[in-house]
Amino acid sequence: MAKLELRNVSKFFNHHNNSIKTLNNINLQIEDGEFVCLVGPSGCGKSTLLNIVAGLEKPDEGEVILDGKTVNGTNPDRLVVFQEGALFPWLNVIDNVEFGLKIAGIDKEKRRERALHYLRLMQLDKFADSYIYQLSIGMRQRVAIARALVMDPEVLLMDEPFAALDAQTRDLLVVELQLLWQKTRKTIIFVTHSIAESVCLGDRVIIFTHRPASIKKEFKIDYRRPRLMEDPEINKYASNILDALKSEVIAAMKEENK
Repeated sequence: MAKLELRNVSKFFNHHNNSIKTLNNINLQIEDGEFVCLVGPSGCGKSTLLNIVAGLEKPDEGEVILDGKTVNGTNPDRLVVFQEGALFPWLNVIDNVEFGLKIAGIDKEKRRERALHYLRLMQLDKFADSYIYQLSIGMRQRVAIARALVMDPEVLLMDEPFAALDAQTRDLLVVELQLLWQKTRKTIIFVTHSIAESVCLGDRVIIFTHRPASIKKEFKIDYRRPRLMEDPEINKYASNILDALKSEVIAAMKEENK
């Protein structure tokens, strides 16, 4: 049985009193410990799909199944890391990481121990007492990842978490996330617009069509880790993915220019 399964998931939005289909009959199985990247044209519905898995939105048709049970609403077994880390600026780093554990009623000593463990994994333990404004954007995203992981979710959902970073910081975090995944073996669904990023990170890359989004094709990335952006083999995989995606991007651009 798959860890996570999407069965016939469709979603509609109301736009100027017109019902517009955003997701069209999405069927996807994700295995325990698998790293899956979602790529598609801008606005096709990738983030909407992530929100449905997180329980932040409901599908109009179909269902999401985690460990054999239908997903209904949010739950700490599915946590999202957004493009902006959504950290609390009035709390220091370790208090941000501990926040969910505190709400869950975990003993202070235990939550401090768990928080420090994940800060060490993210190489941030020396900044435990720092405030968010004192950190770079890349460090803030690492705090956000630590805050999600400390809750030990069954599935980690990542919505373009590196999109706002400079290229050098992004490349570094792409490697760090691979190493972290190898240590934790969390099931991860990662939304990105970067094809190279998806190839570096994913066991599979799922290509979505232009809206209404359906799964057009998937690519299995059978290559050693950690993967580096500058590796020529990454470019070979990326070229094949770009070929599959190109017509969908063109369709999206034409619609925007109408």
